[in-house]
Amino acid sequence: MHTVLVVGGAGYVGALLNQELLERGYAVRVLDRMLFGEEGLRAIRDRIELVHCDMRRVDPVHFAGVDTVINVGGLSNDPTAEYDPAANYELNTVATIRLAELARAAGVRRYVFASSCSIYDRGTNDDASDLVYDEASEVQPRAAYATSKHDAEKQLLEMAGADFCPVILRKGTIFGYSARMRFDLVVNTFVRDALTTGRITIFCGGEMWRPILDIRDAARAYLACVTADEAQIHGQIFNVAERNIRISELALRVASVLREMNVPVEINADYAYRGVRSYRVSTGKIERVLGFRAVVSVEEAVRDLVTRLRDWKREDLLHPRYENLRWLRILQEAETVLGGRRSVLSEIPDTAGVVGVVRRRSAV
Repeated sequence: MHTVLVVGGAGYVGALLNQELLERGYAVRVLDRMLFGEEGLRAIRDRIELVHCDMRRVDPVHFAGVDTVINVGGLSNDPTAEYDPAANYELNTVATIRLAELARAAGVRRYVFASSCSIYDRGTNDDASDLVYDEASEVQPRAAYATSKHDAEKQLLEMAGADFCPVILRKGTIFGYSARMRFDLVVNTFVRDALTTGRITIFCGGEMWRPILDIRDAARAYLACVTADEAQIHGQIFNVAERNIRISELALRVASVLREMNVPVEINADYAYRGVRSYRVSTGKIERVLGFRAVVSVEEAVRDLVTRLRDWKREDLLHPRYENLRWLRILQEAETVLGGRRSVLSEIPDTAGVVGVVRRRSAV
């Protein structure tokens, strides 16, 4: 049976990706530090192997029997990267390359890396730089998150060879329901805010462009890289998005669906200056090479989110666990109260039970 090691598999994207892999007959081994708990794995816990491990402390034994690595681990957005830039680089760049080196040494040929379309952001919102970027476009990332992803990309591509096949997915801003839910992603934030306050707030007037992607399409893109002929993906970068959209239009589309579903909502525009990220991308390459096209619309995702979240209590919707930066700050405060001096994102040392493979539980 083809075994896939999903690094960061207890996270937002990983939780759904695991399910998709299992449904298609793959064996799944999840490697995760479990910083946000096991909620995302609860429904499939008896069908996977779990390696409870900091991705910076991976051991060669964890690659035994693995055919493909999908790395969706590390820090996943600008706020968390800026919270601890050193840990961000260790996780998103250094650990990514070490994982690839260990995978190649273990005979794993295929390594799929989760990158981001934020690499195209130039930190400005002027008309001169308002272009549609493809995978061959020159990039000049400035933010800590995008820089760490870009550095990892460059080093991974240098590793491509006859015995190793790295492939990179630059994904747009993801939205949609996951067993490990997040409400710090723009569409998810809009829906959560509408359900709890009846308001959606768009910053900088919503003038920024974003490529967007439903989480189910993100999982499909990873699966396309697992099943594709190696020659199609060897050393390649693919942009993945459903469309490019201004945040203002995105808010209008979300609000329209919410009102159809009898969720009252107002849109507030905040024009105060904030850090502006604006970029658009082309997805022609992945459509041409792999025949992949994202198909889930914002409207469909919002209907699904509202249906699933309507029964949630207000305090659950607002729980800090579902916003990565808020949760890290709470964990850091707890660490400080308990007398610790390390960052909550510091590397976990080797200890018994932390780096070992935890076998599948027997079905109850």
